[in-house]
Amino acid sequence: MDVGGTKTEGVAVDVDGTILARLRRPTEWGADAVIAGIVETTQALAAEVGFTAADILSVGVGVPGLVDAAQGRVLHAVNLGVESLDIARLAGAEIGAPIFVENDVKAAALGAASLRPDTAPMAYLNLGTGVAAGVVTGGRLWRGSRGIAGEVGHIPIEPNGRLCGCGQRGCIETLCGGGAVGRAWGRGGDYPVLDVYDAADAGDVEARALRADIARGAAAAVSVLVLTTDVETVVIGGGLTALADRLEPDLRAALRMNAAASPFIASLRLDERIELLAPGSPVAALGAALLGVEQPLSYPVGAADTSAVTFDKENPDHG
Repeated sequence: MDVGGTKTEGVAVDVDGTILARLRRPTEWGADAVIAGIVETTQALAAEVGFTAADILSVGVGVPGLVDAAQGRVLHAVNLGVESLDIARLAGAEIGAPIFVENDVKAAALGAASLRPDTAPMAYLNLGTGVAAGVVTGGRLWRGSRGIAGEVGHIPIEPNGRLCGCGQRGCIETLCGGGAVGRAWGRGGDYPVLDVYDAADAGDVEARALRADIARGAAAAVSVLVLTTDVETVVIGGGLTALADRLEPDLRAALRMNAAASPFIASLRLDERIELLAPGSPVAALGAALLGVEQPLSYPVGAADTSAVTFDKENPDHG
């Protein structure tokens, strides 16, 4: 399941990766409510598909914040009202199955990779309220030494640019993150990025500049991902893909403009290496469900079980 700041999306997936059921429910605020929501979502999916708790091989949870995947713990999940939460231990005790926890964007990267016809290295770039990415190579997530691989949103590209929430100036996120765009727009509204695009289409000078910044920032993120990880494809998802019909042409034009100034960048054919997901694709929930296949479990399952557990896709009765 993908536990977001306002909603939780859950999927039930069989051992072949087929989605058997899907649901959405509101996310409640605070640590106790987050655990209860995970348990209730699991129970609701089980009821819809018609299986019992004993049939559950693993539960994966994608969550915003700094995640210690090895211990199943999340830190600083401010959008959930959580400072520190041992999701695996607390939810596992209630559900009685192995719980795998991962940052939501990295889970989405794994889900997006599972939908592809090949295992070529790829990155998933999330353009939402914030900007972040996940990298998958050989079917496995690349987390880096401290779990922050893919945090391209906080790479500064304009030293004197807008102040970022991370404390730096001119980060990629300040150009193409939905929250930063809304603050720069400063005119309120429920969907400020949509308002920016509409106003730009109507000729508003400030809106046109912000729209150009969105494309420029997203193009910088694509460039950084390819130049640092040499992925074959950058799959783009997140809330801004709801505006794909206007975002994609702008982004491709920005990538081509960069290529026109550099034979080296032109040789990378970046505008041919991007793909946009369909809006609403459940890749984060799907990727979370696949965490049990992707990694071993290094912490106890529930209060009574102190053995390490791995999920064996070829032998589902194990683990």
